Amino acid sequence: MGQARTEQLPFGTLHLEHASTVDRVAEELRRAIFEGELESGTPLREVAIAASLGVSRPTVREALTVLVGEGLATREPNRGVAVATPEADSVRDVCAARLVLEGAGVRSWPTASDEQRARVHSTLGEYISAIDANASYQELNERHLAFHVSLVGLTGSPRLVAMQENLVVELKLALAQVDRIRRNAHDQARSHAALVRLLEEDDIDGAHAFLVQHLADAEVQIVEALDLT
Repeated sequence: MGQARTEQLPFGTLHLEHASTVDRVAEELRRAIFEGELESGTPLREVAIAASLGVSRPTVREALTVLVGEGLATREPNRGVAVATPEADSVRDVCAARLVLEGAGVRSWPTASDEQRARVHSTLGEYISAIDANASYQELNERHLAFHVSLVGLTGSPRLVAMQENLVVELKLALAQVDRIRRNAHDQARSHAALVRLLEEDDIDGAHAFLVQHLADAEVQIVEALDLT
């Protein structure tokens, strides 16, 4: 009877042979979170995870610390660690900050270097390729957000890019859940391609207006999909 719960945990075989055991456990937990096997608020019990993955409790404890640092899990006194649950105000604040950073990137298109512009094209292509290959939600999430980071890269400011990357970490979990619940990745790719076309046509005002609407829609979709309104 006592073994039933550990046997039902949704973890598959670990394949990252060159990573440390802690890294492999953290990656498997990320996969389970992004694939929807572990929902927001789900407790992450050291004993159960260790038994399911065949590793020690200290290893699991270290892996959970990694996830807490990434914002994918939260640790509360006397309650342990659980999958993080995004809050509406936090989602709205992140989207507002993204508009400032990505908007600056869009405005910088005319003065951006060829390399910076090429990065926008390559991240869009990688996102579309991942969609066509039916990639996992985790990979789609990574490719999607990499495109938005590349927009900030147009500013040429490493500090602004670093700020965007921090925002992306906060948004990964929420976006992954939205992707599973509502979002059509093909529609997202078309939307991103339309933004790039406006930039290529040097319609900077049009591209900025498009970005404003895109991020506003994203905010609404995230909050509604997570039932946080």
